[in-house]
Amino acid sequence: MTSRGVNLYDELKWRGLVYDATEGVRELLETERVTAYIGFDPTASSLHVGSLLPVMALARLQRAGHSPIAIIGGGTGMIGDPSGRSQERTLLTHEQIDDNLAGIRRQLSRFLDFDHPVNPARIVNNAEWLTEFRFIDFLRDTGKHFTVNYMLQKESVSRRLESEEGISFTEFSYLLLQARDFVELFDRYGCTMQLGGSDQWGNITAGIDLIRKLRGKKAHGLVMPLVTAPSGVKFGKTETGTVWLDATRTPEQEFRQYWLTTDDRDVVTYLKYFTFLTREEIDALEAATATAPEKRAAQSALADAISSLVHGGESTERVASANTTLFSVNLDVPATEHARLANTLMAIADDVPSTKMSGAEFDGSGVAVVDVVTKAGLATSKSEARRLVQQGGVKVNGREMRDPNGRLVREDALNGRVFLVQRGGRQRHVVVLT
Repeated sequence: MTSRGVNLYDELKWRGLVYDATEGVRELLETERVTAYIGFDPTASSLHVGSLLPVMALARLQRAGHSPIAIIGGGTGMIGDPSGRSQERTLLTHEQIDDNLAGIRRQLSRFLDFDHPVNPARIVNNAEWLTEFRFIDFLRDTGKHFTVNYMLQKESVSRRLESEEGISFTEFSYLLLQARDFVELFDRYGCTMQLGGSDQWGNITAGIDLIRKLRGKKAHGLVMPLVTAPSGVKFGKTETGTVWLDATRTPEQEFRQYWLTTDDRDVVTYLKYFTFLTREEIDALEAATATAPEKRAAQSALADAISSLVHGGESTERVASANTTLFSVNLDVPATEHARLANTLMAIADDVPSTKMSGAEFDGSGVAVVDVVTKAGLATSKSEARRLVQQGGVKVNGREMRDPNGRLVREDALNGRVFLVQRGGRQRHVVVLT
């Protein structure tokens, strides 16, 4: 099966999404309509940007004519996957898992077509079968096919054995449960391929082995690289925490801002990973980054594309327009224009990075500049805010702040209502006095 004449494997390879794969995957994707799955942990009612790579992989599968399955781990979520973790997960209740499943289903529907007439996507909860197994039957029918030596060789297990925490029998058994998932999907839907992050390779190959032993058939696996940032910042994290797909957890303007601040070293990689932009479009944006990095055309394209997928085009256009207004505001105007500027900033405050502070705090001696910078999230601590101010990295309403002991009073605000706080040339934050 091909998309625009390009084999899906070749497309994934060009995008840097093939970390490892079993033999024959390329030929399989080229000659057959494949049913493939990826699992998602229901540890929260929303996915986060770290989940985007597997979500996009399922979407690419479907666009190329294959049939994607998203497993929501209602069963395995009660156990916890030890992969990539140094400590035991907190076990969830049935009620928590049900609530989380509902939220994840809604988000996946933005990426996958569940009503496609030829290759509709599916969402499956593995609690359907895992919670029905009797313990002795599971040990006899699944556990007997895996030696302890085999399981100890898996990276997800061996790393935990080397840690201070160790690994419980509960999480040690996770590999068996995921392997059983693959068998069940093979039986029910003819699923012959599993995808995941590179840390899932051991779990995936266990499922392939179990299908071979129980059904005498060949299955396949493909794993993608784990997303890292050369900048050293953990992908999907900001000073305020995880970047969620749910706008009630991470507001749309903060979500967009996360992508707008992507490092130049990462932006082309992210365009390949997280968008459907073509090779020609991405090559053009890469060239623009090389010749005019200050325009940040690639970052804008990245933010627009991902925000549209996650939150919808209309919302993205509104937030993008507000962001353009924010960065085009000219603060070098007479005081008679301050009321107009204040109205402009207050009108867009809900769609750009903003914070509300009590106006009463700014009466009398006012509020320390470093406190405002920290409150706005432009620094992770007061000590960092002090360093930024001392180095000339902070402006308030266009005025460079050099005194780390400086204070802001209500009269410093535009029309007594708004501060526009800047960190360097890339971050602007509106502080509204209430």
